[in-house]
Amino acid sequence: MKINITCLFLVVSHFLSGQFLEKQKDLKPFKGYFNFYYNQSKDEIYLEVNKLDSDFLYVHSLATGLGSNDIGLDRGQIGDGVIVKFKKAGNKLLLVQPNQRYRAITENKLEKKSVEQAFAKSVLFGFPIKEKKGDSYIINLTPFLLQDTHGIVNRLKSQNEGSYSIDKTKSALSLERTKGFPKNVEFEALITYKGSPKRGNIWSVAPDSKLLTVTQHHSFVELPDNNYKKRKFDPRSGALSISYLDYATPIQEPIVKRYIRRHRLEKKNPELPISEAKEPIVYYLDPGTPEPVRSALLEGARWWNQAYESIGFKDAFQVKMLPEDADPMDLRYNVIQWVHRSTRGWSYGASVVDPRTGEILKGHVSLGSLRIRQDFLIAQALSNKPYANGDNNYQPMLEMALARIRQLSAHEVGHTIGFAHNFAASSSNRASVMDYPHPLIKINDDEIVFSEAYDTKIGSWDKVTVAYSYSEFKEDADEESTLNRILDNAYASGLRFISDSDARPQGGAHGLAHLWDNGKNASAELENLLSVRAKAIDNFSKDNIRTGEPYSVLEDVFVPLYFFHRYQTEAAVKLVGGLNYNYAIKGDQQTIVETISAKEQKDALEQILKTLSPEVLAIPEDKLKLFPPRAFGYNRTRESFGSKTGVGFDALSAASTASDMSLSLLLHPERISRLIQQKSLESNSLGAEEMFDKIINTVFETASKNNYHNEIRYVVKNNVLKHLMNLTNSKNTYPQVNAVAFGTLKKIRTLLNSEKQKGINKIYNDYYIKQIDDFISRPEKFKALPSPKIPDGSPIGSFQCSF
Repeated sequence: MKINITCLFLVVSHFLSGQFLEKQKDLKPFKGYFNFYYNQSKDEIYLEVNKLDSDFLYVHSLATGLGSNDIGLDRGQIGDGVIVKFKKAGNKLLLVQPNQRYRAITENKLEKKSVEQAFAKSVLFGFPIKEKKGDSYIINLTPFLLQDTHGIVNRLKSQNEGSYSIDKTKSALSLERTKGFPKNVEFEALITYKGSPKRGNIWSVAPDSKLLTVTQHHSFVELPDNNYKKRKFDPRSGALSISYLDYATPIQEPIVKRYIRRHRLEKKNPELPISEAKEPIVYYLDPGTPEPVRSALLEGARWWNQAYESIGFKDAFQVKMLPEDADPMDLRYNVIQWVHRSTRGWSYGASVVDPRTGEILKGHVSLGSLRIRQDFLIAQALSNKPYANGDNNYQPMLEMALARIRQLSAHEVGHTIGFAHNFAASSSNRASVMDYPHPLIKINDDEIVFSEAYDTKIGSWDKVTVAYSYSEFKEDADEESTLNRILDNAYASGLRFISDSDARPQGGAHGLAHLWDNGKNASAELENLLSVRAKAIDNFSKDNIRTGEPYSVLEDVFVPLYFFHRYQTEAAVKLVGGLNYNYAIKGDQQTIVETISAKEQKDALEQILKTLSPEVLAIPEDKLKLFPPRAFGYNRTRESFGSKTGVGFDALSAASTASDMSLSLLLHPERISRLIQQKSLESNSLGAEEMFDKIINTVFETASKNNYHNEIRYVVKNNVLKHLMNLTNSKNTYPQVNAVAFGTLKKIRTLLNSEKQKGINKIYNDYYIKQIDDFISRPEKFKALPSPKIPDGSPIGSFQCSF
C-alpha cells in the first residue's frame, strides 16, 4: 500500500495545530511571561512557548523545608539562578542551559560560536510537542516540575541521612502559588520522597521518616534590559563578585573578568547631591515573624539606608512588611524570611543574580528563629540573680537578644545586596555589620554590664563598601580612580577588610580578622573576657533560672558561660605565629604582609596559657552542688556538657574539653611551622621551642595544693601529651616541627622521671612516662583519645553565609 506523504504531513500538522488543547477538559488559563494552562482532571500544566532561542532566567527553590539545621533544606532556600532557552529539535523542545563560564564578548559571530562549541552546554529537559498553535508550541511542563530539581535525594545520600526517591503517587502540582505575571511565571509542586532514614536528624523532624514531603518552587523570569552597567571587582572592596573567561580579550589583558554583585540603583536627578532613586531597593519582611522580633528585624535591616544616604540617595533602601497576598518566592520581591528548625542554626543571605552581569535580581534572607534564644541564654547566664525576685525580670536579657537580632538582620541583608564578611571590623570599633559580633560585655562598679553588647547602627566600613558598589558617577568622571580613592581613604582612616578563609581559627594567621571577637588587641580582650567570665561564674546561682524549672536547666544555662572565652581564645591564638596583611594591589599604600611583633605574640601566649590553668578551668565547688544528675525528661543534648561519670556531673571532663580547645588551636601544625619560619628570619621572634617550654612550665612544672585543681592539671597534661604526639607524627608540617615536638616529649619525660613523688602523683607520672615511652618505641601505633566534644556554641551569630 502506498502512503501519500503529503496527506500524512497534513494529518500530523492538523493534529499539532489545535487539537491537543481542545481535547482537554476543565482547563484553567494563566496569562504571563509564558501563558500556561492547568488541567485539573489530569493535574497537569501545559506551557505555551512562544519564545524559541530567547534567553530567560530559571530559578528553583524550596517553598517548604525539612526543618533540620544539620541537613540544611530550609523553607525559602534559593537554588541556582541560571540562564536557559527553549530550542526546537525535531518533534520536541529542549530546555537548554548555555555555558556562561566561557564567553567571547565580541561582534564577531564566528568567534562567539567557536567558544560556544568548545565547551559543553546542558540540556535540562526535553518536552514532546503536544500542539503547534500559530507561532507557539504547547508542551506538558508537569514532568519537569515534578523532578528532584533541588537535589534533595543527593543531599540526603551524601550526608548519610538515608536513601530516598520520589514517590510519584504521592506527589502533585500545587496551585496556591502557581501564578502568571507579565515578566515572570511561578510554579509549585508538592514532592514526596520515600525511603529509609539512617540517622536521627530525619526522625527528629518528619512525622513519618519514610515519607518526606516538601514543596518545590520554579520561576521562569524575563532577563533585565541591557542598561545595567557592570562594575569591576576589587579584592579590597568587600563586594561579592561573579567571574567568567572572555576569550575575545586581547592577549596582553587578563582573560578572567570579575564584576561585583549589586542591585541596580540610579538617581532620579543625578545632578543633585541628594536624590531619590528611580527605583528604590525594597525588602519585605515575612509577616509570619512575631513581635518583638518583627520590629527588631525591620529596624536592623533599615540601617542600610544610612549607608545609601551617605552617597547621596534619599530613601533608596526601604524595608516593608510583605503583603499578605504576595509570594515570598516570587522573584519580584526581596524577602527577609523567619525560618523555623528543630535546633538552632545558621542564618544566611542568598541572592539571585544575572549571570551575565552580576546584577542582583532578588535578595532572600533566611533567619533561624531559634537564634535569638541563644543570645537570651547568654544574657541569662551573665546576669546576677535575674530571677531572685520573681520570674518577670527578663527585659534586660530580652533587650540584649533583640539587639543581636537587629545586627543579624542587617548582616544577612548585607550579603543579599552584595557584600562579603569583614572579619577585621571588630578591630576598628565595630566598623561593620558584616563581622560576626561577640557580645561586648564590661564590668562597671563591680557589676557586669551588657547594655552595649551589640552595635545600634550601620558601620563605617559598610558605608565604604556601599560607596564602592553603588556610587553613581557622571559620564565624564574617571570612575576607576574615584573608586580607588574611596578604598585608599578607608585604609588611611584605619579601616581594614579581611574575609572568610583568612579569619578561620584552625591554622588562621591574620592578627586582626577573627570570628566572634572584640577589641583592637585580641589578647587584651581575652584578659577582659576571662575577668567577666570569672565574675559571672562567681555570681551564678539557682536564681539564674525561673521558679519551677529543674536544675538541669540551670546546668544548660551554665554551658555558654563556662565556654564564654572560647571565641576570644581563637582570636588571641591567631596572634601566635600571626601575620598582618591586606588584599593589597600594586599602586596602593596598604601593607602587603608583615609578621606580628614578638611582643604581641608573647603577650597573646601569656593570656592563652591562662586558659590552661586550674584557676580558669575549675568550676567552683559550690557551683558543682547546683548540678545534680539530669532530671527525668531533660536528657543531655549536643549543647550539654559531656560526661565520663555516668549520670553525675563531670567537672574534670569540662576542664579537659576547654583545655583541649586551646591546645588544638595553639599546637596546630601550620601555626608551629610559621613559628619555625619566623624564628629563622628574626632571631627575637617567638620560636616553637620557646613556646613549648612555656607550656611545660605552665602545665608540668607548676603544682596546686588543692587536690581538685591537681586532678584538673592531670587532664590538661594528658591533652598536652596528645597534641605533642600528634605534632610529632604530623605529615602536614616541616620535619623541624616534628623534631621540636619530639624533643619536647623527651624533656617532659625527663622532668617527670626526676620528680620525687609518692602516692597518686607518682602513679600518674609513671603512666605519662609509659605513654611517652610507648609512643617513642612505636609512634605509628599512636592513637589519641579525644576529649569530650565541646558543646555547640556557634552560631551565636552567622555561618559562612551562602552567597
